[in-house]
Amino acid sequence: MPNWIGAKEAASRLGIKQASLYSYVSRGVLTRRRGADGKGSLFDAEEIEGLARRGRPRRAPGQLELIIESALTEISGDQLRYRGADATVLAAHRRFEDVATLLWTGSLGEQEPFVPWQVTAAAVTVASAAQAALPAGTLPLERLQVIVPAMAATDPLRLQLDRPAVIAAARSLIAGMADSLPPPGLPGPGPAPATASGPGPAIPSGPGTPTGPATPSGPGPIAERLAARLSPRPLRAGLTDALRCALVLLADHELAASTLAARVAASVRADPYAVAATGLGALGGALHGGASLGAEVMLAAAAGPADAPRVVGDLLRRGEKIPGFGHFVYKTGDPRAVMLLKVIRQAAPDSPRLAVAQAVAAEARRRALPEPNIDFALAVLADVGGLIPGASEAVFAIARTAGWLAHAMEEYARDTPIRPRGIYTGPAAVDGLLGR
Repeated sequence: MPNWIGAKEAASRLGIKQASLYSYVSRGVLTRRRGADGKGSLFDAEEIEGLARRGRPRRAPGQLELIIESALTEISGDQLRYRGADATVLAAHRRFEDVATLLWTGSLGEQEPFVPWQVTAAAVTVASAAQAALPAGTLPLERLQVIVPAMAATDPLRLQLDRPAVIAAARSLIAGMADSLPPPGLPGPGPAPATASGPGPAIPSGPGTPTGPATPSGPGPIAERLAARLSPRPLRAGLTDALRCALVLLADHELAASTLAARVAASVRADPYAVAATGLGALGGALHGGASLGAEVMLAAAAGPADAPRVVGDLLRRGEKIPGFGHFVYKTGDPRAVMLLKVIRQAAPDSPRLAVAQAVAAEARRRALPEPNIDFALAVLADVGGLIPGASEAVFAIARTAGWLAHAMEEYARDTPIRPRGIYTGPAAVDGLLGR
């Protein structure tokens, strides 16, 4: 029977820091189990001794690891859990606000009756004014990158970093991100957004998205308020629920690139708005949240299911990666995508745009490509729902803001800057070249 020892003793026997111990777990070198309290980690003493005799395992060339302990999100195999609760179960039954509260406090914080998150009129006015100079066709994520710092200027208490104050700021910030996006359908030049009955447009490179002052959508769940900002016409109830489901599934995902960036900012006491702005900057990368925009463009290129082989084939012939397929964490399929696509199918089984998405997925499978991920599912939601271009990125960003701020709260409590060390690989000292 194994002799289980704590993380501190295991690290001591190996002569390493506890962070390195957890890196061995992430690389499959060591196994661990949870302690009786459900919080601590236990390690097999015999396995530790065997590793000590063999010596420390070497990293693969170019591999970089930074291990940060967190009580928020666990990815185990192909399962995603928020504070121990299965994210897909939460997405089936809970509001986004409840799940954000779970991440922030450890409790679902249910209230009867439901109390909508509020944002001040001043914050929305300033955020709307800040967008006035943006060109028509500016995508929602780019607008959010302007909205967040503008809202920060209206919050004189933003540097108050105790947990209740940060939670209050987080609710106002997320509500303001949704309410400050301009309503679609305002007068303005450019192509019409995608519809559920026809092909969506390519993402515009010039004028295209109407602009104008935003007005609060009225109290209600964030999913409904966001739907009003991303859809030119009312969404059918099932698709609004799919949007709610997407927000829950995307609320956090361990230390994704944007979350790590947000945690680094929080570790040096950046305020919640600056933390969110940092996360937004990283999220737009093509290998992160920007992949959903690429999937939107791919789906828009197909007028009907018969176009799927051409669309996928053209990308492959150009040597491009098929956006929205495969995930380096989930080896047998992204559970978030599986659930969101199921909800979309139930909400709009007769949608011609859903048929296009299914044809693209079938073609990818025929070519032995990986399974769809959450980026593809988000793009399908945007296409089937007839949302404005770039809507999938906005859903991703607003959802993940909840996670960024949960991670920020952990860093505020830790009060120790994250400061990785670099390994210098440049030329040797060249003082002689600088003159005397």
